[in-house]
Amino acid sequence: MNEANKVQHLTLGEEVWFDKIVSLRNQLIDNQSIKLTYLSILIKITSISLLSFPQLNSTVNSDVTSITIHGDHNIGIAIDSKKGLVVPVIHRVQTKSIIDIAHEIAHFQKLAESGSFNENQLKGGTFTLSNIGSIGGTYAVPVLVTPQVVIGAFGRLDVQPKYVNKHNNKATLKDIQHGDVNLKPVAVMHVSWSADHRVIDGATIAKFSNLWKSYIEHPEKLLTQLK
Repeated sequence: MNEANKVQHLTLGEEVWFDKIVSLRNQLIDNQSIKLTYLSILIKITSISLLSFPQLNSTVNSDVTSITIHGDHNIGIAIDSKKGLVVPVIHRVQTKSIIDIAHEIAHFQKLAESGSFNENQLKGGTFTLSNIGSIGGTYAVPVLVTPQVVIGAFGRLDVQPKYVNKHNNKATLKDIQHGDVNLKPVAVMHVSWSADHRVIDGATIAKFSNLWKSYIEHPEKLLTQLK
């Protein structure tokens, strides 16, 4: 934490409509023996988004003279354990399915109850996510896990009234001005990304966030990433 406090942070927040992920999860859980959490889906979508922004899956040395871009997406997840905050790592997320990720999360949650993580499970992370909203809170300003250069934090999932147009899509200002809108309840989540501003500029993290958001709000776009 002391090292992280020395780093100039850049934080960007975004609101995401979550209805389609709720629907997707509901369709998937009927046929699974494992508890399929939203977090497992979010982790996989983060990995897919990193394919377009590999510089965000990197580590930097203390004097910022060397940056290492990692091919494997080793994503740490912040967990409140019996011994306090721990960040176990799901290795090579880019090679794993949502079900694989869900199994690892379930295993980590069991270990958190006893605090019996081993060293290999807690090292090698290249990117970190915090699901702080599962405990409470709508917004967060996550602190970097150095030497990583980006961390994301997910807020609580809420239902809010939102304007939609006649096609049931997000209403534009023009739609609202023309009165061609309706109110509907929408599942909404807020995400916050903090980046090392010494090596990551605001435009890059905003473009990454836009891509990530597009996969959340339009998960059918994930089909374009299938190989």
